[in-house]
Amino acid sequence: MKSIDEQKELFTKILDMLEQHFGQSCEIVLHDLTREYDHTIVDIRNGHITGRKVGDCGSNLGLEVLRGTVVNGDRFNYISHTTDAKILRSSSIYFHDDQQRTIGSICINTDITESVRCEAYLHALNNYSLQTNEKPEIFATDVKQLLEHFLQEGERLVGKPAALMDKADRNQFLQYLDANGAFLITKSSERVCEFLGISRYTLYSCLEKLRGNGKNPEKAEERQDPA
Repeated sequence: MKSIDEQKELFTKILDMLEQHFGQSCEIVLHDLTREYDHTIVDIRNGHITGRKVGDCGSNLGLEVLRGTVVNGDRFNYISHTTDAKILRSSSIYFHDDQQRTIGSICINTDITESVRCEAYLHALNNYSLQTNEKPEIFATDVKQLLEHFLQEGERLVGKPAALMDKADRNQFLQYLDANGAFLITKSSERVCEFLGISRYTLYSCLEKLRGNGKNPEKAEERQDPA
C-alpha cells in the first residue's frame, strides 16, 4: 500500500460495515497520517461521540507513533476519555507503506459511559461480590446429590483423587466431610467407604480419632439410618 487514498474505496467499505455492525454508540475514524496532523481525519462515523469531523486532527497516540516514541502503535480494547467526560472503549490499528512508514490508521471508540453507570447501579443493587469467604449454598433435589458434592469438594480440597490418598489425606478428607455434616445424611458411611475404598471399621476409627470425643460414630449414624 502506498497511500490511504489509493485504498479509499476499500476503507470506505470497512467503515460502512463497522458502522452498521456497532451502531450509533461507536465512532469509527479513518486517519490519513501523511497529511498535516491538524487535518488527518478523512472519514468518520458517529463523530458526535468525540465531537470531531472530517478535517479534524488525531489524538496524542497518533503523534507518538509518528514521532517514533511508540514503535508498534496498534492497541486494542483500552479505555480513553473525552473532554466532556465520556468513557470510551477504544482500539487503534496503523497502516504502513512499502517502506514501512506510517501512513494511516483506523480507530474505534465505543461510548460505554451509560453501560458503566448501569454496571455500577446493578452492582449496588445486587450488593454481592464473587470474591467472598462465605460458604456457598448448594441446592439439590435429594441428599445423595449433596453427598456427592461433598465428596467432590473433599477431593478438590485434598488435591488428589481418593485412590491416591494416604492416611493424612484421608483424615483431611474425612474431617471436611464431618465438619460439613455429611455424616448426618442417611447411609452416608456406606458411600464414603465405597468412595475411599475402606471398611466401615476404618471409617469409624478415623472419625473417632478426628473428633477426639470418644463417641462411637457408628452408633451416632445408626440413629440417622433407617433399619
